Amino acid sequence: MEVTLFAEKIASIAGFPITNTLLTTVLVTALLSVFAILLSGKISLVPVGKLQLAAEIVIETIFSTIEGLSDTKRATRFLPIVATFFIFIVVANYLGLLPGFSTIGVNEIHNGKHVLVPLFRSINSDLNVTLALALISVGMTHYYSISATGIVIYLKRYLSFNPVNLFVGLLEIVAEITKIISLSFRLFGNIFAGETLLVTISSLFAFLLPLPFLFLEIIVGFVQAAIFMMLTLVFMVILTEKSAAH
Repeated sequence: MEVTLFAEKIASIAGFPITNTLLTTVLVTALLSVFAILLSGKISLVPVGKLQLAAEIVIETIFSTIEGLSDTKRATRFLPIVATFFIFIVVANYLGLLPGFSTIGVNEIHNGKHVLVPLFRSINSDLNVTLALALISVGMTHYYSISATGIVIYLKRYLSFNPVNLFVGLLEIVAEITKIISLSFRLFGNIFAGETLLVTISSLFAFLLPLPFLFLEIIVGFVQAAIFMMLTLVFMVILTEKSAAH
């Protein structure tokens, strides 16, 4: 098996390419959807099942974190998108560590050599996915900013007749572009590097030696999800501060 920078094409439907990371994305979405459906049908005021208890611990922890950085009103508004980022990313990262990912696939001939193309691959090892997540993150941040401060105050952050303030506004625009690059490449780089490391070690040593690296990737998967969530939260808090916008 070779490790490629881009997701591998598995099939195509009406000319639309189906890649292994797209299949994994559908799988992650399906798993989370089934979990949500099962949980929503058994919700009670006092948790009676481990499923609801675990979900409440995760949501309450995230809500407390948001509330600690902002206020209750904004925490209630930010919670759905911020929690979704964390849960989706951490589940995707952990799913990519399961046996069969990056190892079960179809043999194809690339440049005269037989190469294994995996059917499933960690979605965050695909820059397209992390870039999409970053664009959604920054886009929602600006949506909340406009909603909280108003369009006039929002535009004043970037546009002004004062040359100094205009220059600062241009720097702010550059900073927003940098946010997208930072969010996407940080998540992609760490997950792709971990996937490459595990594939390389596993191809050399099938037993025992890959285990420490696997445990390391479990930690990295959680940390990267938490970092993406926290950075998104901080950006939202900063851009929805009305006093900072004046």
